[in-house]
Amino acid sequence: MLSQQNLESGYEQAIKIYSEQLAELEDIDQQCLKSGARCEGAGSQKVIVLEFLNRSYRVVLPNADVSLVDSDEEVPLKEEVLILCYLASAKGTPLTNNVITFREVPDGANYFPVFFKRAIKPLLDRFGEEPERLIEVAEELGGRRADYGDVAVTINAFSRVPVTLVLWRGDDEFTPDGGILFDASISDYLSSYAITELCENIAWKLVRQDRLKR
Repeated sequence: MLSQQNLESGYEQAIKIYSEQLAELEDIDQQCLKSGARCEGAGSQKVIVLEFLNRSYRVVLPNADVSLVDSDEEVPLKEEVLILCYLASAKGTPLTNNVITFREVPDGANYFPVFFKRAIKPLLDRFGEEPERLIEVAEELGGRRADYGDVAVTINAFSRVPVTLVLWRGDDEFTPDGGILFDASISDYLSSYAITELCENIAWKLVRQDRLKR
């Protein structure tokens, strides 16, 4: 799994490294099982199909070219990195159904201020005063209601990576607050930095979707 420093060195470099990791795997079919993806094709020409934020993507090996299924829309480099990171890193660990916060993932406590600024603050700025709007816009990403806080939704970022966004309403004494919860198995699929990239991506997709609905 790439370290934070490696990911920060550039998306294109990260894509190159993850592509090499996938190409070096002896059993790509087994890796697909671990990630919940579907593997098609034979020999060196393999096509992996997986779900990411409620859309279907294909990854063509050996070059690990990422594209959307049934769409010519270009995939942003950041999303390519996340998809390849997940595929290359997945350990196949079953969901524990125990939730943890970002502070509980490896290096999460030290990195939390950055995580809050990049992933939680955009949600609070946009939905803090009207948290119910989060439920409506999250449906576009396959979100479903969850029983946390005052308003919460769970989005399956990948088939093995549920992400739960939680909001608390403010009152006369407290400002609105929020948090993001993960299954305790998440570190077997993504690094702390990749988790931050993923949650930032989700947050801004929701913000943009809400802007379109206004």
